[in-house]
Amino acid sequence: MGQTKQRMLTALVMLTVVGAALFLAPPWLWALLVVALAGVASREWANLCHWPARMVGAFVALMLLLATGLALRAGHDAWLDATLIAAAVLFWALVVPMALRKGWSGRGSLGVAGALVILPLVWALLWLQQQVAGTWLLLSGMAFVWIADSAAYFAGRAFGRHKLAPAISPGKTWEGVAGAVLAVLGYAVVLHSVAGDWLTPGLPGLLLLALLLCALSILGDLYESWMKRVAGVKDSGTLLPGHGGLLDRVDGLAAAMPVWAAGLWLAGLVG
Repeated sequence: MGQTKQRMLTALVMLTVVGAALFLAPPWLWALLVVALAGVASREWANLCHWPARMVGAFVALMLLLATGLALRAGHDAWLDATLIAAAVLFWALVVPMALRKGWSGRGSLGVAGALVILPLVWALLWLQQQVAGTWLLLSGMAFVWIADSAAYFAGRAFGRHKLAPAISPGKTWEGVAGAVLAVLGYAVVLHSVAGDWLTPGLPGLLLLALLLCALSILGDLYESWMKRVAGVKDSGTLLPGHGGLLDRVDGLAAAMPVWAAGLWLAGLVG
């Protein structure tokens, strides 16, 4: 099977599983799936860090314990929700850009970074699903990342000339970024016209949020690309044929979804 067909088949299977879990399964099954994904992502992260087997096992066990705690408490403790949002925003806005410039790679710092990549995403996936129209809130937020990723890929292939970060990810271009920006802005307009104030803030606020989500999804992709380059591997794993590992598929979501949740909360659409 060709690479493109394999990627499409895997993507179809992933969408089917996620869609079934969101639309058909009870909330506890969605929570179980999210916790399981946290375990897989934690294992891939630990492997990228080249930790000893004992340290890998300890990290995965700790992350599973914390993810299970989030499954039980997300949405029930305002201080926990606020702490995770603040931690995610500070991590992606300040820590990641500094790490990409300076190349931090200590075991302790990478362990904390792994937790800050995975746990706020776990929280966002759990917390948003609990809201009224939570399934649609989740899918509409995820779509920003999926659209940005696809548009950047195709625009970069068609028009890419100027490298975005050649030392980290040689395939990414500024033309791809421009394509992603135009695509997410177009999606934001369509989303607001269809859902109105039911699922989205006002159009100006949604457009600003769309730009922020686009930037974060690209930053998440770059950070994981940097991790893979440091580790000397092409993919974070082999779980998803044609795509690589789970982290290869959720890197942009990890950066964007907590901010999507925070934006909806600030707009008074969730609580």
